[in-house]
Amino acid sequence: MKKIMLYLAVTLVCFMACTEDTQIVEAEETTPQGMVSIQQFGVLPENLPEQNRENLQAAIDWATSSGSALYVTPTEEGYPVATGIILRKNVSLIGAHGPTGRGTKHPKKNAPTGSLFTITDTNEAFITVESATQIRGIQFWYPKQSYQTAHNIVKYKPTIKMSETEGIVQGVTLSCLTFYGEYMAMDFRSKNNICEQILFEHCYGYPLSGEFIAIDRCYDIPRVLHCHVNPANMREFGRTFSKEVVDRVVKQKTFTYWINRTDNAQLIDLFTFGAYGGIYLGEATYGQLTNFNLDCVTVGIYKNGNNTKNRNWQISQGSIIANTGEKITDIHPLVIEGKGHTSLTNVEAFSGDNPALSNLGASYDYITINGNDVLTVSMSSCRMQGYVADNPITVNNPNARVRAVACIDKDENFFDIP
Repeated sequence: MKKIMLYLAVTLVCFMACTEDTQIVEAEETTPQGMVSIQQFGVLPENLPEQNRENLQAAIDWATSSGSALYVTPTEEGYPVATGIILRKNVSLIGAHGPTGRGTKHPKKNAPTGSLFTITDTNEAFITVESATQIRGIQFWYPKQSYQTAHNIVKYKPTIKMSETEGIVQGVTLSCLTFYGEYMAMDFRSKNNICEQILFEHCYGYPLSGEFIAIDRCYDIPRVLHCHVNPANMREFGRTFSKEVVDRVVKQKTFTYWINRTDNAQLIDLFTFGAYGGIYLGEATYGQLTNFNLDCVTVGIYKNGNNTKNRNWQISQGSIIANTGEKITDIHPLVIEGKGHTSLTNVEAFSGDNPALSNLGASYDYITINGNDVLTVSMSSCRMQGYVADNPITVNNPNARVRAVACIDKDENFFDIP
């Protein structure tokens, strides 16, 4: 009997040791190698937002000297955090997710879950980034944002903005981010400072200001890649934006992607739905735009230019569905004015009804060209559908020079301008 009891005791001790080791391993495995969990600094789901802001800022301040990566350990409830965080130089803030285009789902209620920051105050931008920083794999949720009634929309400050204290903000990576209920997602416009080498990729949301990404004075190749803006981005937890809210977003007369004063901007694989404007290419920009879908907009692409040397855009491989606006003469897939050249290759436009927002089911034309400055437009293999005007090209500029080759009009006839 004593031998049996001794055996059981030894077995129990071994089991407990094994279990303890397993728990230690599991705890270690929740934080990827080389990262430090924000929970180690007291950022916890049960804390008040102000306490979590203080603790998260302390973690960032600790990490800046070593260039450490802070891990937003996934939890069911996420982390309530007050606005006003500053992401110091060299620090990475990393979560567990790719872009969650329809939302994550809490197991017990209609809410997201995971590597999640919950934001409720309107005081400041949620997080301001300095140079050599990275935010990746994180969700940002505004649970008090209206998703059914337009008059209750909360005008939050931008979720992410560039620092106003650095002369140059450079080398910032914003990747695999999802925004739920934001008013403006990422603002890289500054009156005094410039930015360089800013990367936006795989970012999803639906900003109720109509502005998702705004860039100004970026003089070393901003890159906006693989981004998706859609009012159904909270579908998994039952918060798809209503038709009334989408209509209000359109009435803001803003652009989802706003670019000005940039050198050789790279815009690839961009989507938007339910906005006044898709992409704004300001007067002091040049670059390439390819692989895009701009759905249910008033103006798909607006392009300007202030000189004839390098205010040139190569635009290709995209679709524009322009169908919403106060009157049909306001609705244009493309609007071009100012100086410079615009090359359009395989850019199609078609229009029709969509029950997700108020619309007229058509555009006025395919392209409108305004102004008095000399500008040039070349079009190749552009399919033009869903417009009501007799001519797909409206030229209000007596000095515009336009050439079209192998394009197709609304009657399925080839359309050429020699």
